[in-house]
Amino acid sequence: MALFVDVVTITVKAGDGGNGCVSFHREKFVQAGGPDGGDGGRGGDVVFLASERMHTLMDFRYKRKFTAQNGGDGMANRRSGKSGEDVVIEVPPGTVVREKATGKLVLDLYEPGARKVLAKGGKGGFGNQHFATPTRQAPQFARPGEKRDVIELTLELKSIADVGLVGFPNVGKSTILSVVTAARPKIANYHFTTLQPNLGIVKQGDDSFVLADIPGLVEGASEGVGLGHAFLRHVERTRMLLHVVDISGSEGRDPLEDFDAIMKELEAYGDLKNRPMIAVANKMDLSGAEENLVRLKEKLAGTGVPVYAVSAATRRNFDELMYATAAMLRTCPPAEPFEEEALYDIGDLAAGEPFVIDDQDGVYFVSGREMDRLIDSVNFDNEESLNWFHRSLRRLGVIDALRERGAKEGDSVVIGEMEFDFID
Repeated sequence: MALFVDVVTITVKAGDGGNGCVSFHREKFVQAGGPDGGDGGRGGDVVFLASERMHTLMDFRYKRKFTAQNGGDGMANRRSGKSGEDVVIEVPPGTVVREKATGKLVLDLYEPGARKVLAKGGKGGFGNQHFATPTRQAPQFARPGEKRDVIELTLELKSIADVGLVGFPNVGKSTILSVVTAARPKIANYHFTTLQPNLGIVKQGDDSFVLADIPGLVEGASEGVGLGHAFLRHVERTRMLLHVVDISGSEGRDPLEDFDAIMKELEAYGDLKNRPMIAVANKMDLSGAEENLVRLKEKLAGTGVPVYAVSAATRRNFDELMYATAAMLRTCPPAEPFEEEALYDIGDLAAGEPFVIDDQDGVYFVSGREMDRLIDSVNFDNEESLNWFHRSLRRLGVIDALRERGAKEGDSVVIGEMEFDFID
């Protein structure tokens, strides 16, 4: 059996924008052509696709880094660089994507075939043709493309099923799944036979629904005891639950105490305790089952949780249980995807401060993504480019901000790796 993997960590990076080109028109008999540097191409996006051909995140054990193609640099004769190709990451339907650093849920690939952009590629930089003016006819500079940083993500697979089978290990969930569907899960008489969710389709009359055998829970599962969250995450999307108990107590436990223990874990994990539920009293063919069934019905009287007695070994009463499940499912609200939060686009300068000033011993350090891009755009050996640089600092408010911080004529200002005197 293939290894089942439902949580992985990967890194992704959208493509950088291509750099603008510094070029001047060259033609026979034309001695001084104007600037004709083309723009850089846009970087590729990071795209996620919910693919029905995938059922586990196992592939990400072998490939963890995904990088979109960078945009091409601009060229002479006003030719723009080629746009970078997107990187498309296929995941199983039901996968949620979180930013690892913050835990923020940024994508929910709930619908099969869903295609969502996680991070957009950087914009290409302008070529020098854009910086020509009546007084600056030969600009020796162009803008670099926007850069994109690496993002670390956590992928979690949460099974998509209408109904979930929950209960302690070895209460007969896998056997029930094999009886009512065509699924053939591994079945054995020891705990934790099931180490991954098994799904099957139930067809009952005109109704059909997906039933998931969720691996057995233990006390403390919501806190990570046993396989803990590895089990409970697969219950989150189910619309209703079939809570299976070993009504005979063949494992040496009290079925009522088992019921309470599982309910406690469902409550601790989230709102799972309030999901519509049917209690399934399994192993009715064993001694002690009748007495315990009476106790369970008395316990759940008035709670709205119906009790159905079945025997997976003898296939007893499953038609009644499945009809009741289908009827209850018709009253349940449809499953909804998780709410997505916007991922901070690390290349979107408008989303944050364009620059920050830090004063250390009379030296003013100006930093920020906009400053990095500005420095990269300047040809410090060209007087026109230096004049444009100074005007850009005024336009961005850097000069005014330095003055407010106390900078005086001749004070040292550092931007990136460049140091120069403050000139008001």
